[in-house]
Amino acid sequence: MELTFKPELLYFKRPFKIAHGVRLSTPIVLTQLEHQGVLGFGEASMPPYLGETHESVLFFLNKAAVLLSTHQDPFCIEAILKEIDDIAPDNTAAKASVDIALHDLVGKLLNKPCWQIFNGDKNNTPYTTYTLGIDEPEVIKEKVAEGENYKILKVKLNGENDKTIISTIRNITDKAIAIDVNQGWKDKYHALEMIEWLSDKNVMFIEQPLPKSNLDDAAWLFERSPLLLFADESIQRYSDMDMIKDCFHGINIKLMKCTGMHEAFKMITRARELNLKVLMGCMSETSCAVSAAAQLSPLVDYADLDGPLLIKNNLFDGIEFINGKVTLNELPGIGVVAKS
Repeated sequence: MELTFKPELLYFKRPFKIAHGVRLSTPIVLTQLEHQGVLGFGEASMPPYLGETHESVLFFLNKAAVLLSTHQDPFCIEAILKEIDDIAPDNTAAKASVDIALHDLVGKLLNKPCWQIFNGDKNNTPYTTYTLGIDEPEVIKEKVAEGENYKILKVKLNGENDKTIISTIRNITDKAIAIDVNQGWKDKYHALEMIEWLSDKNVMFIEQPLPKSNLDDAAWLFERSPLLLFADESIQRYSDMDMIKDCFHGINIKLMKCTGMHEAFKMITRARELNLKVLMGCMSETSCAVSAAAQLSPLVDYADLDGPLLIKNNLFDGIEFINGKVTLNELPGIGVVAKS
């Protein structure tokens, strides 16, 4: 009756150009959690800024496996995940892989999808954004065409050719845009100038306009911005929420940052108390982790869950986007099936 943990190591590549024609490789660790012959799937995706590696994740998971072997009741999710969190600080993606696998397992044991366990309405899901990386105008035009079935475009900016990028897009489509600056605007006055320029261009919100630790300038910008501002790098876990609540209109929750579905749900609940908007985001992830995040999508305002569209060798069938809308299925757990 013990829980058995089985980490598996895999690689995936983003099949599109990032900056300067460089193709990035994002390491992925997929996991299995078994109980009474039922398998729960989990995933750790490790972008460089999280500071995790294959080695660190597997080292953490070996410790987690020892801890999990002492538990006989997978339904004690909060207690189990508290012990997992206490193994070591940081390691958020590794912790998320355990969290996702545990939720998938419990959902399957209950024969319920996780969206139902979280009291969500599967018909109340947002549209996902479709990501356009920073590139030359001709490539951007190609990417806009590739995303024709998606209603909202996510546009990356970095402070260099921002107006050219936006003008290129606006010359060919009037679709709504979500801007992700990734801390690229270093000066608050420049940031405000850009936001004001963008304010009449059908922009929904701006993610992380300033460096993550510069909360004084973020608060200054928050008071003056005509557009919604969302924290991404400035917020990681639940404990960060009170620190940023007067600096942004909303938060970007990613399972790999916050340790998984359990803490993400807590962050959504707290965000509502603080009158903050919520964007459910992802890293470069397979349909395993993104389907897990999508289980919470009925509870949020916006979604940026196009990760599976940007990788090769997706080993799961799960999340679907119908005309860009996050579409949940009735499968138990996180709603994925491993491809044979």
